[in-house]
Amino acid sequence: MPDLDYGVIGNCRTAALVSKSGDIRWLCLPDFDSAAVFASILDAEKGGHFGFSLSGEHSCSQSYIAQTNILRTLLVTENGVAEVLDFMPRYRVSDSDYHMPPEIYRLLRPLVGKPRLGVVYAPALNYAREAVRHEKRGGCVLSYSLCNSNNNIYLYSSLDLDAVLEGREFTLENDEFLLLSYHQKLVGITLEHVNLELERTRVYWLNWSQRSVTYQKYREQVSRSLLVLKLMTFEQTGAILAALTTSIPETIGGERNWDYRYCWLRDASMSMVTLLEMGHPNAARRFLRFIRRILRSKQDSFQVMYGIRGERVLTEERLLHLAGFENSRPVRVGNAAYAQKQNDSFGYLLDVMYNYYRFFGGSPDDIEEMWEIVKKIISTVLEDWRNPDHSIWEFRARKDHFVFSKVMCWVALDRGAKIAEFFGCGDERASFAAEAEAVRNEVFAKGWNEELQSFSQVYGSAEVDASLLLMEQYGFVNASDERYVKTVDRVKERLFHNGLMYRYRNDDDFGRPESAFTICTFWLARALYVTGRKEEALAVFGNVLAHCNHVGLFSEDLDFETKWQLGNFPQAYSHLALIETASLLNEGKSCPRFITP
Repeated sequence: MPDLDYGVIGNCRTAALVSKSGDIRWLCLPDFDSAAVFASILDAEKGGHFGFSLSGEHSCSQSYIAQTNILRTLLVTENGVAEVLDFMPRYRVSDSDYHMPPEIYRLLRPLVGKPRLGVVYAPALNYAREAVRHEKRGGCVLSYSLCNSNNNIYLYSSLDLDAVLEGREFTLENDEFLLLSYHQKLVGITLEHVNLELERTRVYWLNWSQRSVTYQKYREQVSRSLLVLKLMTFEQTGAILAALTTSIPETIGGERNWDYRYCWLRDASMSMVTLLEMGHPNAARRFLRFIRRILRSKQDSFQVMYGIRGERVLTEERLLHLAGFENSRPVRVGNAAYAQKQNDSFGYLLDVMYNYYRFFGGSPDDIEEMWEIVKKIISTVLEDWRNPDHSIWEFRARKDHFVFSKVMCWVALDRGAKIAEFFGCGDERASFAAEAEAVRNEVFAKGWNEELQSFSQVYGSAEVDASLLLMEQYGFVNASDERYVKTVDRVKERLFHNGLMYRYRNDDDFGRPESAFTICTFWLARALYVTGRKEEALAVFGNVLAHCNHVGLFSEDLDFETKWQLGNFPQAYSHLALIETASLLNEGKSCPRFITP
C-alpha cells in the first residue's frame, strides 16, 4: 500500500522519516536541505535505509512518547518483544544555545523474552549518486563516498560492529544502542550517555509542550501538530520548512513532484501566526529575524520563497537515477517556484508582523528596522497588486488576476496601515488604508460573479477555488456577508468530493488535479462553522481527522477513494490548518489572541 506510514523525528536542524517497522527511509545530513543519506522512500532499491530484519512471524507498531518527538517502535517477534526508541538530541545548554547535533540515537530494549533481530545498515550518500565503502575505525564504522572521502558518516554501537555490517541476527538480552552521526564523536559513547541524551531530549519536548495552549477537544491532535511545526523550524535562522521531503507525488504515477524543504513566506508566516497564537512567541521572533536577514538593504527585492539560510537561488534539478516514490518520476531537488510572482505572499507576512508587534513590541532599533521592511513590502504591493500573478497555487505557465491574490494584497495594505498607526506614522497609515480600500472595491466589482453567485477564482471566470474560503478569516468580508455565504456554498458544491476537498478543478500545467488538498478540507470546516453550519463543520473536520496516519501526521494530499496520504510529508500547511480549525471548534472563535509573555 503506497501510504505514508512514517513517524518523524528531528531536532530543528534535520529530521528523519521512520517506517512503522523501524526502518529509517529518509534522512538528510547535516541539515534539512542537505543531500540524503537514506532515500529509499524515493527508490526502494537504490535509496538506502537503516532498519532491522526480523525472521519468522512478527508484527510492528509505533507511537510517540506523549508530548515529545521521540518515536517508539515495538517489534514483536516469535522469541520476544523489543522496543526501539528513536530520537535526535535537542535541549538547552545555555540561555541562547541548544544542543542539536546532526545525529540519530536508536535505543534498543528487550521488553518480553529474548527477541532476535538483525540490523540493516545501508547508507546511500548524496541521493544514492555515490558508491559507499565501510571501514571500522576507532570503535566505529566510517561510511564514506568513493567519489569524495570527505562525504562520510559515523556509526557507533554497543553491538558487535561486524555483526551490524553483515546484518547477522542476534539475541537482544540487554539494552543496546546505535548512534548515527554526521561528525566523529570525541567522547566515549556509552549506554549511560545514550540514556542521558534521551532524558534531556524528553524533558525539552515536555517543557515545550507544556507552554502550549491546550483545549478540551482535539487535544492530542493539536499537540502533535504543534510538535510537528516546531520540529520543522530551522533553529539557526528561524526559517520554517513547508515539508521535510521532496518529490512525494500528489498522485501515484504523476509528475507533480516538488521539493518542499524550503521556506515559503506564505507557509512560514501562516505557521508563525499559529505558533504565536498557541503560546510560542519566540518562534515568531526568530522568524522575523530571518526576514531581516534576507533583506540586507533597502534595495533588496522580495521573492516568494528562500532557502532555509536565506538563499535566493534554488535551482531545480531532476535526479533521473531514482525511480521515485512508487515509481512516480521525476524526483526533483531545488524548486523553480522561487522565481515566480505570487502577490498573495506579502499579506501573510504583514499579518504576522502586525500581530507580533501589537502584542510584543520591540526595541527602538528593532522597530525602526522592521518599519523599513514594512515600507518595502508595501511599496512592492503597491507596484504589483494590479498585475497578474501565479497565485497561491503556483501555476507554472499561467499568470492571471486571481481573486485571492488581490484579497491578500488588501491584507498586506490593511495590516501595513495598522502597523503604521501602531508606530505613530499617520501619513503612511492614511495612504496605505486608502489603497487597501481601492483593492477592496476592485475585488467586489471584478471578483464577484453575479451569474455564479460567488466570488470567482480569477476576474471574469466561472471557476472557483478553495482559497476563497479564507476571505472571511483574514477580515476581508464578514461571515454574515451574503456574498461570502454564497461563495462557501458554491465552493463546497464544486470542490467537495467523498468527504474531502479539491483545491480547484480546472486544468493547470499538468492537467486536472486528482487528489484532495488536505488544508482545503480544514478550510471548509472553518468556513461552514463561521457561517452557522456547525454540525456540518464538525462532521467535515472529524472525517478529515480520521485520515491522519498511525501517529497522527498529515501529508499535503489525500487520495479521494483510498484515503491514502500523498504529497510531501509531513506538511506544515495541513497541521497549521488543523490547529486553527480545532481552536475554532473548541472556542467558537479563532485561536485566543496572543498569550502575553
